[in-house]
Amino acid sequence: MVGAPPQGEDGKRAANSPSSPDKSVAPAHPHPAAAGEGGHVKAGKWGLIIGAIGVVFGDIGTSPLYAMREALHHSRSGGTAELAILGVVSLVFWALILVVTLKYVVFLMKADNKGEGGTLALMALAQRAVGRRSGLIFLLGVCGAALFYGDGVITPAVSVLSAVEGLRDAPGLSGQLDSFVVPIAAGILIALFLIQSRGTASVARFFGPLTAIWFLILAGLGIWHIFDDPSIFRALSPHYGVLFLFDNGFLGFVILGSVFLAVTGAEALYADMGHFGKAPIRLGWLWFVLPCLTLNYLGQGALVLDNRAAAENPFWMMVPEVAYWPVLVMATIATVIASQAVITGAFSVTQQAVQLGLLPRIDIRNTSESQAGQIFVPSVNMMLMLGVLALLVTFQTSTNLAAAYGIAVTGSMFVDSLLAWFIVRKLWKWSLPLSLAAISPLIALDLVFLTSNMLKIPQGAWFPLVLGAALVLIMWTWVRGTQIISEKTRKDSLPLADLIEMLRARPPHRAPGTAIFLTSDPDIAPVALMHNLKHNKVLHEKNVILTVRTTDRPRVAEADRVRIEPISDDFKKLVISYGFMERPNVPKALNVCRKQQGLKFDIMSTSFFLGRRSIIPSANQGMPLWQDRLYIFLMRNAANPTDFFHIPPGRVVELGTQVSV
Repeated sequence: MVGAPPQGEDGKRAANSPSSPDKSVAPAHPHPAAAGEGGHVKAGKWGLIIGAIGVVFGDIGTSPLYAMREALHHSRSGGTAELAILGVVSLVFWALILVVTLKYVVFLMKADNKGEGGTLALMALAQRAVGRRSGLIFLLGVCGAALFYGDGVITPAVSVLSAVEGLRDAPGLSGQLDSFVVPIAAGILIALFLIQSRGTASVARFFGPLTAIWFLILAGLGIWHIFDDPSIFRALSPHYGVLFLFDNGFLGFVILGSVFLAVTGAEALYADMGHFGKAPIRLGWLWFVLPCLTLNYLGQGALVLDNRAAAENPFWMMVPEVAYWPVLVMATIATVIASQAVITGAFSVTQQAVQLGLLPRIDIRNTSESQAGQIFVPSVNMMLMLGVLALLVTFQTSTNLAAAYGIAVTGSMFVDSLLAWFIVRKLWKWSLPLSLAAISPLIALDLVFLTSNMLKIPQGAWFPLVLGAALVLIMWTWVRGTQIISEKTRKDSLPLADLIEMLRARPPHRAPGTAIFLTSDPDIAPVALMHNLKHNKVLHEKNVILTVRTTDRPRVAEADRVRIEPISDDFKKLVISYGFMERPNVPKALNVCRKQQGLKFDIMSTSFFLGRRSIIPSANQGMPLWQDRLYIFLMRNAANPTDFFHIPPGRVVELGTQVSV
């Protein structure tokens, strides 16, 4: 098992993968001008806090709709015994404290990659900490990214459906709209996916205030019902949770899987750190979101203590009839916002995976001229929509979907904890006892929740695992196939220095202008250059060997974007570096060359030569035949390199070669 290799000459990135960090590129720093923490443009402390509430906490803010209900239903008494009620509220509260507050807010947010978080950012940081290729770290990062997509499919389905299910208990319409719940949820989700191509900038400004209103509603409902039985405050003591687990025996282990539903979305705190910075997320959680959630869960518990029949659906039972419809509307809005955050997160993870060489080039479109993070990935959007609709049709209710929910998130959290080990041990240089003391409790906590969610595999948890396994297979096939192609190319190629000496001895015909040859390995003669000499028998006046590298940092400063190395009078090496969260733009980088290096490129007299490979499967070497065919399928469906690198199509010359994989 090896890290992601450099990608080939047919216009793909010569990716400096997380397993092979680019030592020559200086550390990236945040966005220019008014750059705040993690590269986010400063918008004022309160503006960032409100924005974080809308984007970061949307998922965890919809958990009260179903988490308490599912945990109570799985208890031995069905949620009607006093110990069950106190125990569930206690477990939920301490899950919020241990998983969200201590693990993510206090500890993991310190492990940032130049202000960025998320599994792939953590993987790149861990690779840099180790300082060598690590197959284990690479595999962990791939698994974490794959599980995120599983979460991206389930979160919209379970969130929106749990809100729309409020129609079943609507005043005066109880039971009359049951058959319309799934179609209405499907309609809302289809509309959500269809508007993605228009960008979310125009509506995103409302996410924060609307979600803040939703959290205030949660807190208000909780305060209203806490007085039903103020003794619910006993549940803040952890011993009720422990007693409840022992009282239910093995069933208590199953209940933990449902309790975990209360903290789904916690990984978003870390993943979205680069958008808002650490301080706004920490302040928003500690002083607003956590208190609101705690009050709501206490209110649900007090309601059930006072009226045991409310265990059937405690959230909707706590909503007064006069406020039912406004709360239903706000719940639906909150779940749509939570779904939007997960969808855009999937777009960002895809962009990072492409840049890191884990996936082939994919059509990624900017939807905003001013915000680089506003992107739309049509293929991922379509796959997510089809997956979400398939889940709705298959599972029908949020209770059934809750069985599938959780395992993808717990798996992703477990990966984060394992990767954190490499950070504290190798990067922070903590001693072995201190590292074990810090990481062991996190891993133990994750393992408890992960194994409890695995018990739900027969009920639906198999879905995100199957989806994740398929994505791991795709990523590994792409990485391995690209590595095989690169090795064969290097073996069959001529060193660039040798070619230059040969050209000095026997000069070819010279053509005016500049030729730029894209290659993944600047030390060997590009295939396109060899074909140009062989078939056209010409060499341009100026020749640039261009390599586009992806560093293990989120962004690269403009001052460090390009590096030029003269080889001879006729040849220069040009390395353009991008962070794994940036989109390559070759013409723009060439302008940087002109401004910083004085190297002039007249785009109208410059030709870009790309090597296009025709891949044929081989049963006798490399990967198994079926995997060869999968790799060929991925390559054929990759985005056009001309579009990916923003190269003017009229200036591109493609020269092909045939390679077996």
